[in-house]
Amino acid sequence: MEFPFGGINTCNRLIFSFETLDNPNSEAFIAELRALRALYYYWALDAFGNIPIVTDFTDVEAPSTKPRQEVYDFVLSELNEIIPLLPVAKDGTTYGRMTKWSALMIRMKLYLNAEVYTGTPQWALAAADASEIINSGVYSLMPNYSNNFVINNSQSTENIFVYPYDKVFAGGFNWVMMTLHIVSQSTFNLTQQPWNGYQTVEEFYNSYVDPDKNPGTQGPVWKGLALEQSTGTIDGRLSNFLVGPQFRSDGTVLEDPGVEPTDPTGRNGDPNGPPLTFMPYLNEISPGGLRQAGARIAKYEFEMGGTNNMSNDFVIFRLSDAILSLAEAKFRMGETTEALALVNQIRARAGNLDPFTTLTEENLFEERGREMFVEMTRRQDLIRFKKYGEAWWPFEGMNRPKQVHSPGSYLELFPIPQPQILANPKLQQNPGYN
Repeated sequence: MEFPFGGINTCNRLIFSFETLDNPNSEAFIAELRALRALYYYWALDAFGNIPIVTDFTDVEAPSTKPRQEVYDFVLSELNEIIPLLPVAKDGTTYGRMTKWSALMIRMKLYLNAEVYTGTPQWALAAADASEIINSGVYSLMPNYSNNFVINNSQSTENIFVYPYDKVFAGGFNWVMMTLHIVSQSTFNLTQQPWNGYQTVEEFYNSYVDPDKNPGTQGPVWKGLALEQSTGTIDGRLSNFLVGPQFRSDGTVLEDPGVEPTDPTGRNGDPNGPPLTFMPYLNEISPGGLRQAGARIAKYEFEMGGTNNMSNDFVIFRLSDAILSLAEAKFRMGETTEALALVNQIRARAGNLDPFTTLTEENLFEERGREMFVEMTRRQDLIRFKKYGEAWWPFEGMNRPKQVHSPGSYLELFPIPQPQILANPKLQQNPGYN
């Protein structure tokens, strides 16, 4: 909760400062700051639901919790007011800043999730905003999916709003540290050792190469510890992951001196021995998770000789999301032919995959997952498609989640952190966490 409200407080402070200045550009700057504040409020209402609304930087009174509907109405009214005031250009002067198009993305997201937030669906309004972004001609799909996430991705024609990072002047994006194995330092000649952290689960990785879920694909499908290698069309979005044998930058085999000893079953200990091989299979999370287990998250290009800070700009809104959101809105309104064509547009860019012949809620959900991996959309999608409570680790012999909840559970909202409640008794804890 500190992240969105820290941003809200900064926006309020800057708005207050501009309001006190005699500057002809103040109105434009204030509109941009209100749009950015709306983004933080959108994130906060999505995560926590019932939150305070604070717009006056000089107000010293502790704020009270407002219902989710009221927060939704506030964000929507802010966007409606400032969208006409925001710049429309896509160039160096607006890069990483709020424009009409990024504000429309926020409003589109509000409408797309309106049934979750307020109980009333707004598919037609979501479709209208998505269509305006798409039909503006300001953005276009990159021919190559992975080019949206390269080290110098500021030239993307697809990215609508990004958080600009730079390894020297704007650090903080340390994905390279959070996902790679400790000895991967030698693969990329990194200046520091990674932490051997973030991975994805086998089922999701295999959804990219499973012909039942992703027609036309045939690739390296992992079944537990076994790799079934076949040939055929490969989903280009497998660039999201790093799997298979790993090597030093000079091409020699990379070994892990801390490898876990194996036993005859192959299920306890590293089945490959010292040579490091990333495999999507996860034996367990803790305490005995294998050091090499899990497909590593490689969506953002790793720099040779890189530091613990990356220079890739983090993508917050992208044209692909607008296209898939329009497809979903049309699908839910019964306009299935148009929705199918939009989804197949995304699939065609992914690597000449077989187009879907029909569109279902399931394959639409799966396609959103493959396209929008690690772009802050999955939790929303799971809730909106009523899948948030499903078991997420279904393989026999593995640890299963202890709690499976039904759609609409209180767990779809995060609790208000206790330090904030202790600091402000006017805040009300979300239901189910008392």
